[in-house]
Amino acid sequence: MTALGMCFPRTYPAALVTDVARRLDRGGADGLWIIEDCFYTAGPSLVSAALTSTERLTVGLGIVPAVVRTAAVTAMEFATLEALGPGRFLPGIGHGVQSWMGQMGVRPKSPLTTLEEVTTAVTRLLRGEEVSFEGKVVYLDKVQLDAPPADVPPILLGVQGPKSMALAGRVADGVVLAEPATAPYVRQSVQYAGSPEGFVVATFTAMCIRAERKAAYEWTAPWLGSRIADRAPQLTALPFFEELHKLYDAGGEAALVGMPRDWWTAIGAVGTLDDAAAHLDGLEAAGVNHVGLFPDPEVEHGLPQLDYVLELAKR
Repeated sequence: MTALGMCFPRTYPAALVTDVARRLDRGGADGLWIIEDCFYTAGPSLVSAALTSTERLTVGLGIVPAVVRTAAVTAMEFATLEALGPGRFLPGIGHGVQSWMGQMGVRPKSPLTTLEEVTTAVTRLLRGEEVSFEGKVVYLDKVQLDAPPADVPPILLGVQGPKSMALAGRVADGVVLAEPATAPYVRQSVQYAGSPEGFVVATFTAMCIRAERKAAYEWTAPWLGSRIADRAPQLTALPFFEELHKLYDAGGEAALVGMPRDWWTAIGAVGTLDDAAAHLDGLEAAGVNHVGLFPDPEVEHGLPQLDYVLELAKR
């Protein structure tokens, strides 16, 4: 059974996280996914608040950029968070947006090599090893955590693209796939990773639920149009993407509102509650382990969607 939760967008006030986490925890949802983007709120701090204010909720961190913290500090953060909520923490590491990395002076020459070195070093440290490592980016001299976790949480890589997925299959325990993570994209990503046994797949999926489908479609169409224009890989994996692209080119957002219902259902939890449930069923059939429903980034519009998350968690 796929674990269902909600994402905490980067634009939400930090102080809101404990209330959101408690509501999800008490209402029967499985998880909360914290989004760390530069230069918004800090992910580990929010994860800590969510873990310590709940009893059963799994809290995912999607994602920390590999180069923003040193590998040793990232391992310290992860070990500490696992101690605050044993068995309830899912850490994610990624390349980070390279323009943001450049703004901070930490943009690596090779993001792939960097992510591999960081993931390998963090994993070894969390296992309690004394690590000496001299790579192209990571340097450690007899570093060992004082309190490594008794059970190492799975390290998930927040990546996209064949080479990065293959890296995840080699050095990580799974992936975090950004929205709109469609079922065909999930299958494609796992294939690129080499379909390793026990590979954990977490996905974020766009969420907009209304009493009337058209209202949900109208609200979501501008965002979807931008993703189509960008040829987002999550969408290009869809068998009908070229038709979708032509439709958008010809008619813009209005054409998206009138596109087939099953296209919307394939793309996200958009429409009615039943439509959202059908989308989740498709992700579950594709082998997804964790879903984070991604609400509107504006609090006044997105937060009311939490009630629908709880309804879907009961399905």
